[in-house]
Amino acid sequence: MKNFCLLLLMALLAGLTDVQAQKSFCVVIDPGHGGKDPGCVGSIINEKVINLSVALKVGALIEKNYNDVKIIYTRKTDVFIPLDERANIANRNKADLFISIHTNAARRGNSAFGTETYTLGLANSDENLNVAMRENSVILMEDDYMQKYEGFDPKSSESYIIFEFMQTKHMEQSVFLASEIQKSFVAVKRKNRGVRQAGLLVLRKTSMPAVLVELGFISNRPEERYMASDNGQNTLAKSIYNAFANFKSDYERKNGNLISAAPPKTEVITDEDLSDSPSSPISESLRDDGGAANAKTDEIIYKVQILTSERKLPVTDKRFKGYSEISYYQDKGIYKYTYGATSDYNKIQKMLRKAAKDFKGAFIIKTKDGQRLPN
Repeated sequence: MKNFCLLLLMALLAGLTDVQAQKSFCVVIDPGHGGKDPGCVGSIINEKVINLSVALKVGALIEKNYNDVKIIYTRKTDVFIPLDERANIANRNKADLFISIHTNAARRGNSAFGTETYTLGLANSDENLNVAMRENSVILMEDDYMQKYEGFDPKSSESYIIFEFMQTKHMEQSVFLASEIQKSFVAVKRKNRGVRQAGLLVLRKTSMPAVLVELGFISNRPEERYMASDNGQNTLAKSIYNAFANFKSDYERKNGNLISAAPPKTEVITDEDLSDSPSSPISESLRDDGGAANAKTDEIIYKVQILTSERKLPVTDKRFKGYSEISYYQDKGIYKYTYGATSDYNKIQKMLRKAAKDFKGAFIIKTKDGQRLPN
């Protein structure tokens, strides 16, 4: 009888362990815009590319450090997702948190810069209302938006009166997360434009704490370059991740759950961890030759140099003419772009013949440990 009781107890404990091992917290990460909707258009990169890259990096950090968290993306590729469907994805999956990632823009002549995070509410300034109008105007690309959004006109200020009467039981948690995000941005010396409220449709129908993050202003040239860079995207992703870690800890405490360990700090997350993020549109297709591409080999790697630019080009730039395996290196402030990478000289000659048809003046270069060698 004692043995039977012992076996029964062990089985119950094993069952509890299995339940605890299941992912009990769900986060939906929403990279704003996508597909036919580029979002704000910059001089070197479009908003949709920045949003997706940072979103994937945030998700990769959470997955690496939290076994009990399930990550769902509203999109992982360059596709168009209607605003109401983004909220529906979160609701269908009974998400515990919704984070929408965007990039801001100001009117011509306005040098605004810095980060801000929004929760749902009445826009109490013209600036907040302008952000809501711009983000909500995405619905105009949807065929039946008048029916789906019950006659809501994203360009009419009168439509936003409805948000004055909206109450949400998740407001306190949403504001807490928004505040943590802004604190994290301040910690990496980003200008804090504060926690704000606006009538954002993407947040309106979510049934969980939800925020919309504006990473910076693509209309500000230095800030655009920062958000287009791997370093900038990694730093922004780390900041959002750290804010999530604090939110998750607070969530566990308030729900009476055991917190097994303190949330991982930024210092233990390396840029290598972030650059390995799956499907990152920049780090996967357009790599800095000084990075990990050749860091573990002493052999000579041949590449075909195809063009140069005074500024960093987005992976979608038409000047690459659809070529893949594009990387770059910097020489005296000039970005120099290459095609292919191989230690086989016969193979690189074949790649040169192909590239020469599309890029006049293409030539072969030699590299070792990510550094160019004299020819």
